[in-house]
Amino acid sequence: MGSRRVAAAVALAAMAGGGLGAVTLSPAGASAAVSTSVVTKAAAASCSTGKYQKQVEGYINKLGMFGKTKVDGKQSAADCKIIIKFQKRYGIQPAAGLAGPTTFDVAKRLASTKVAACKPKKSGYTFCVNLTQQTSWIMKNGKQFAAPTVVRSGMKGYRTPSGTYKINKRTKKEWSDPYEVWLPYWQRFQGGKGFHQTTTYIHDKWRGSHGCVNLLPSDAKTYWNVGKIGMTVKLIGRRPGT
Repeated sequence: MGSRRVAAAVALAAMAGGGLGAVTLSPAGASAAVSTSVVTKAAAASCSTGKYQKQVEGYINKLGMFGKTKVDGKQSAADCKIIIKFQKRYGIQPAAGLAGPTTFDVAKRLASTKVAACKPKKSGYTFCVNLTQQTSWIMKNGKQFAAPTVVRSGMKGYRTPSGTYKINKRTKKEWSDPYEVWLPYWQRFQGGKGFHQTTTYIHDKWRGSHGCVNLLPSDAKTYWNVGKIGMTVKLIGRRPGT
């Protein structure tokens, strides 16, 4: 096994939450055994039953976008594939199919989001944000246009305020002087606050923005393509702890 293949195998095992255990990387003769062992452990870890298996199954079914799981609290190959698809969509790492706390938290927040609570304009587009659930979605002509997705708003001391605003500036790549970082797909709606692609792992609970609404890369592009100057932004609720 070449060094690149060994590294890839080790990385695969690490992502799955396991390690190499008692496997010894001996010369050429053991390479096949190492590869088989790592892949087997990765597969077993990714399709094992997670602590929040039944809850995640139920929430994913309620969302109705990823396929139908059997809500029995027992992992199956089909359930694993659906959960991986869910994890990849919302940037959960590792996307290995395990129903852990982050997957549970994201699924619960999304399934609990009531899009009608935004009370959007009856015509045109509205960007909606539920600060309590840390979710966002897009409405068009009073109806859902883009399903709720995850966001991250201002942390303690930098609370993102609820209210109704208008997009007043759009820049595909904005430089932040105070924090010395590029903000991709920037759409400002109030003061120095706006939507932009996240610059760190969005699911780090202890993190938060300095008042902006952070979006996953794919969502930031969607919002950019829909947004325009003067478009309505509605933020409801309040992020817990702020």
